[in-house]
Amino acid sequence: MNTWTNIKRISRTGFIGFLRNGFISLATVLIMATMLFVMGTLMTMNAALSSTLTQLQNKVDINVYFVQDAPEKDILALKDSISQLPEVASVEYISSDKALEQFKERHKNDQITLQSLEELDKNPLGASLAVRAKQTSQYEGIAKFLDKEDVVGGSKNAIIKNINYYQNKSAIDKLTQIISASRSFGLLSTIFLAVISILIVFTTIRLAIYTTKDEIGVMQLVGASDWYVQGPFIIEGALYGFAGGIVSLIALYPFALWLGAPSQALLGSFNVYTYYVSHIGLLFFVLVGAGSFLGAIASLAAVRRYLRYKVAKQV
Repeated sequence: MNTWTNIKRISRTGFIGFLRNGFISLATVLIMATMLFVMGTLMTMNAALSSTLTQLQNKVDINVYFVQDAPEKDILALKDSISQLPEVASVEYISSDKALEQFKERHKNDQITLQSLEELDKNPLGASLAVRAKQTSQYEGIAKFLDKEDVVGGSKNAIIKNINYYQNKSAIDKLTQIISASRSFGLLSTIFLAVISILIVFTTIRLAIYTTKDEIGVMQLVGASDWYVQGPFIIEGALYGFAGGIVSLIALYPFALWLGAPSQALLGSFNVYTYYVSHIGLLFFVLVGAGSFLGAIASLAAVRRYLRYKVAKQV
């Protein structure tokens, strides 16, 4: 019961301190809200980038083209071998007849090409496999697996005519670098914003401690524990982060509404407003939770530093 009473007193004192600071609290909340708004915007940008990169990644594959007289059973056997590779997401077999149909569809408005094709005695296109990896960085390993003397090259048993990975290698490598760089940028930006938020709350709490140093001295004289002294400031810091998170979440709504249609027109499947509405729970948890946590941590660091400094000064 005594513990519960202390918790209520600490919480009430922290809330009163939050309201009593007035303009300082308002300024801190607005600054925290700005930082958390940028963090929320960064989350949305990362989601948009991930969606765009996923679309690009799904369009990237390597095509294995076979010689015209390659036996279908050998092609299907190779398809099964490729499918068993752990880095392979899917393998699609395209027969020579299907390849011809696709060629005619792509050139349906090019009558000269179609007429030239009709003059040929047989289908000039061979069968192929479209191989898609789970990650763009894994295509090189798949290409090396296919690059065997018994199926590729000048061997008498060769059935593969060409693998277009080497022609597309530079584009695949560039896409891999973009994916890696975007993830690193998102992580570093989040860490930077978290550090800035901690410094802001840390400075604000130090100011609040200075204005209430006489009260802290009285509490220590009557035997209050360090945790009892620190508790109200931790609650106060958490309230800064909580209020800042709520404000940033509300401010993101018109931002998302304004960018909704243009973002979909630009990025295709990604809509900023749809993302905001469908991920409102996640955004609330991250922004409000991160704000409260960072505020509490910064407050704890500030008040502990003050108490250590005061003890060292007395000694």
